[in-house]
Amino acid sequence: MSLSPGKRPLIISDCDEVILYMVKHFKDWLEDSQGVDFNLEGQNFGEALRWQESGQLLEPSDIWKKLGGFFDTEMDSQLPIAGAVDALNELNEYADVVVLTNLVDFRRDKRAEQLAAQGLHAKVYTNQGPKGPALKKIVEEFKPSRALFIDDLAQHHHSVMETTPDVVRLHLCGEPMIAGAIDCAHKAGHADARIDRWSEALPWLKGQLEGTPA
Repeated sequence: MSLSPGKRPLIISDCDEVILYMVKHFKDWLEDSQGVDFNLEGQNFGEALRWQESGQLLEPSDIWKKLGGFFDTEMDSQLPIAGAVDALNELNEYADVVVLTNLVDFRRDKRAEQLAAQGLHAKVYTNQGPKGPALKKIVEEFKPSRALFIDDLAQHHHSVMETTPDVVRLHLCGEPMIAGAIDCAHKAGHADARIDRWSEALPWLKGQLEGTPA
């Protein structure tokens, strides 16, 4: 990773379940209008969606269609996780803040508009698959003095650790429905901390930016 002492630090944050709720809104939409029950135990989406009429699991292709349909029509229903927008705007006083979200590229502008409507004006990068390679490109673009990564999924912390190990990694999942069930990147040794509340994450992140970890 190329670091530039004269440059500002950089914070790269995920969106869904970090800045905005997604699963709870997806569940409501499926059950209210799509004829699908959503019961997520653990983190296996493949066994979470069943047709209400038959009780049969949705095929993977149908799950992807439902996810696409949600992001096509329901993004405006997503509400911010408590404290997320205020925290990132405060951190923007000390660092550049960008969003790295796993959406197909044509939804990039919509995601940026969605976040701006909630009060967060940040450059958005889209990605598909592990986030390490995409994050490495962002770091090379900004050449920050230091970089911090925030995401709710352990596999992305592992990917970032492999590609840009000098990036500080915070595992944060703001959705209680899944926070207790997902793999913990901190326990696995792939994240520097696990904090699920922004009121606690903000001072930790500020400490990392200042070089005085909390």
